[in-house]
Amino acid sequence: MTTHAHQTHDAPVQSGSFFSQPRAVWAVAFACVIAFMGIGLVDPILKDIAVKLDATPSQVSLMFTSYMAIMGVAMLVTGVVSSRIGPKRTLLSGLVLIIVFAALAGSSSSVGAVVGFRAGWGLGNALFVATALATIVMSATGGTAQAIILFEAALGIGIASGPLVGGLLGEQSWRGPFFGVSVLMTIALAATAFFLPSTPASGRRTSLADPFRALRHKPLLLTALTAVFYNIGFFTILAAGPFALPGSGIIQIGWIYFGWGVLVALTSVFVAPRVQRWCGTIPAVISTLVLFMLDLATMAALADHQAVVIVGIVLSGAFIGTNNTLITEAVMGVAPVERPVASAAYSFVRFSGGAVGPYVALKLFGLPPDEHVHAPFVFGAVMVAIGVAIMASGSGVLTRALEGRHESPITEAEAVLVGDLD
Repeated sequence: MTTHAHQTHDAPVQSGSFFSQPRAVWAVAFACVIAFMGIGLVDPILKDIAVKLDATPSQVSLMFTSYMAIMGVAMLVTGVVSSRIGPKRTLLSGLVLIIVFAALAGSSSSVGAVVGFRAGWGLGNALFVATALATIVMSATGGTAQAIILFEAALGIGIASGPLVGGLLGEQSWRGPFFGVSVLMTIALAATAFFLPSTPASGRRTSLADPFRALRHKPLLLTALTAVFYNIGFFTILAAGPFALPGSGIIQIGWIYFGWGVLVALTSVFVAPRVQRWCGTIPAVISTLVLFMLDLATMAALADHQAVVIVGIVLSGAFIGTNNTLITEAVMGVAPVERPVASAAYSFVRFSGGAVGPYVALKLFGLPPDEHVHAPFVFGAVMVAIGVAIMASGSGVLTRALEGRHESPITEAEAVLVGDLD
């Protein structure tokens, strides 16, 4: 079994080859931009949906919960599907599901139906996103770090543009953003089908057990658990933010989250590599999470001041963008398994945080919500603090894994079961 593949992941990021990518990489990255619009597209209309469909904030938050929960579970089958029908067919299947379920959500007349169709949307997103990340990582020039930066940039651009598009469409009707996702995904489907070359199934067929076997590796498990609590804070910002701004309309919320998304995109590409070079991957993750925790704590303490909440939401984009790149690279660096298996295992664990966070955060608002406007941000800050503690407690193990010195090297038999990088 080889280990040299792990030894360069904490090296400085090379910038010269970032824009010199194969056509397939740019095709998938473009589709990722469109796909990630779906996250921010519905954010400006959360309050409007609650009013129009006579739903409470916590009921509306189930749109995030069903989406993220199904996405997390579905991540376990992405490798199984991709290894049998090939990455391209898996990507296209995911896009088709998103197109169908987004349109069905826009046609719904109850919050329960929207929540249900968002679950189907999450299934499609799982097939697309996990396969897209693995495809970009395996196809990009310049190494894993360059590929992850490109993926996170697509994520940031999509999230940044989503709220503006959602705000513009949402001013006409709350249904508009859902139909907008369906139309945009149709464009992404055509682009992926046309530009991405055929990618037949190759290599070993993975099984449903592979991601669970991968999680027996301590560094991967520690990173995934950190991401659970970080994602609770992340989705607290997305779900609770609009309800903490009672004086802001749909388009105003769209602009606020546009600023948030711009910082996600810029910091993921330009700040994360510099921070990583300055202090290393694991210290950079811990420092970024601490800043995110302090941001949430400040919002909690001054939640009655909308200007503070707005600045806090926008500023959190810088910490989220930086951490997204750093922690994703850490996962790919410490995992002693194939990229799709590592992605599936990591995503399965972390998306559970995305599922729990919005519901609990908005449940804490109480009725009426303005009585406990600070509570969701307190919850988010505490959850991120737990993530910091997990990462800090395992920093030595994680650093050794990134350097290729695994604290308990997997045996040849385990390598056959889990799947070695080489």
